[in-house]
Amino acid sequence: MYLCKKNYEAMKKIPFIALTGLLIVSSTSCVTKKKFLIAENGRIEALSRGDNLQGQLNECHNEMEKMRGEIDYLQQDTTQKANSIRHYQQLLTSNMSEQEKLNALLGEKLQTIQDLQGMIDQQNAKVQNLLNSVKDALLGFTSDELTVREQNGKVYVAMSDKLLFQSGSAKLDKRGEEALGKLAEVLNKQTEIDVYIEGHTDNKPIHTSQFKDNWDLSVIRATSVVRILIEKYQVNPLQIQPCGRGEFMPVADNESAEGRAKNRRTEIIMAPKLDKLFQMLQK
Repeated sequence: MYLCKKNYEAMKKIPFIALTGLLIVSSTSCVTKKKFLIAENGRIEALSRGDNLQGQLNECHNEMEKMRGEIDYLQQDTTQKANSIRHYQQLLTSNMSEQEKLNALLGEKLQTIQDLQGMIDQQNAKVQNLLNSVKDALLGFTSDELTVREQNGKVYVAMSDKLLFQSGSAKLDKRGEEALGKLAEVLNKQTEIDVYIEGHTDNKPIHTSQFKDNWDLSVIRATSVVRILIEKYQVNPLQIQPCGRGEFMPVADNESAEGRAKNRRTEIIMAPKLDKLFQMLQK
């Protein structure tokens, strides 16, 4: 009986112990689940933060790639601009060199122009001096016998038919020879001049045993003047050149006797030599 009671008491304790254990287990289970939830939430939050950080990291990588692209573009652009600057500097240097050459050439041309102007001034002075000398030498002759003028850098002495020749003749009169002698004094002092002797006639035809026509008459008269200057007055033959113009270069109207008298003339044209001037122009 006692044993049964004891067993009964023991049996009564079993549910209590089981319940206690269950409560302990249940309590432990609740605590563990809470911790689990907390841990899970922490893990999820950590994962979320990780994802955010990864996203930010990816954005940083993307931004860095973008910046690298911009840096590469800027470097290429800088290189191109540097090359362009070097190219323009080379062009500028080349242009400056060309400009210097042009300035030097311009300086040479200006110097040449100044030299030419100086020579032209000298030529004009020579012509004026020659003109004055010829006028002084021929002061003893009237305007009906001869005229002296300057034209286009040359000195012209127009000697009338009345002074030099008889009508239809190529033989010089003494008065004409005297005038040529005075002129020869000037020519022998001024050797740097060229002298042209031109014979001119009126338009009245001539045909004789000595002269076929006015061409013939003008040439032979010019030659007669040249012979006197060279043979009698020792003018340098290399300075002097005769030519005949016939009736084709009149200075007056051939319809009147006065006009025809003016046209019958011998012109002595004197011009300073232009060799140096021509040489200068050919440079």
